[in-house]
Amino acid sequence: MSNRGVVNLPFIRGMRIEKDISTAEMSIQLGYEGYQAYYYKERGIRKMSAEDIARIAAILNVPIGKLFFENVITESVI
Repeated sequence: MSNRGVVNLPFIRGMRIEKDISTAEMSIQLGYEGYQAYYYKERGIRKMSAEDIARIAAILNVPIGKLFFENVITESVI
């Protein structure tokens, strides 16, 4: 099974925790009313939209490409 185009949820969670941002705070920054909307996306229960991914990258101050599994970049180069 390929990880092509798969969002690296553990990386996102780790970066959020490293930057001391709670799920509630992340939800607010993404414009959600409650923390569960973001929590479900970070846990993989619900899918993230392209807009979510772009906004999360901006909040975490990382390039969008960092939010995907590394082998996606490797496979595209090969």
